[in-house]
Amino acid sequence: QVHLVESGGGSVQPGGSLSLSCTVSGGFTLLETCVAWFRQTPGKGRQGLACSCGNGRRTRDDGAAKGRVTISEDADKNTVYLHMNSLGLEDTGMYYCSGDRNRPGLCGGDIGTAGSYNFWGQGTQVTVSS
Repeated sequence: QVHLVESGGGSVQPGGSLSLSCTVSGGFTLLETCVAWFRQTPGKGRQGLACSCGNGRRTRDDGAAKGRVTISEDADKNTVYLHMNSLGLEDTGMYYCSGDRNRPGLCGGDIGTAGSYNFWGQGTQVTVSS
């Protein structure tokens, strides 16, 4: 199965930026996987932020933080990154990396729902405060 480990969360001041990392293992390369970033904020369900399949062959970053996130990949490190800027208090929450085997339709017309991905990391907390 696809194993995912997130890192990079923490405290950020309003207006700041952050980068989160998701390292893929379990015998899968980025070419073989689709990775998506979701977040869970207070009072809201799990929201998709961005996704990448096949080491960047298909990407989307038009999720809940459209215009403030980008997704990038490092195949040598088998790691997908989420970069987010202009953070506000509403961005406080738990950020999750999710993944699945690369398959048609995943991270295609949209990021997909949380149910579209079968494997999840443990999450990393992001707190935006002054």
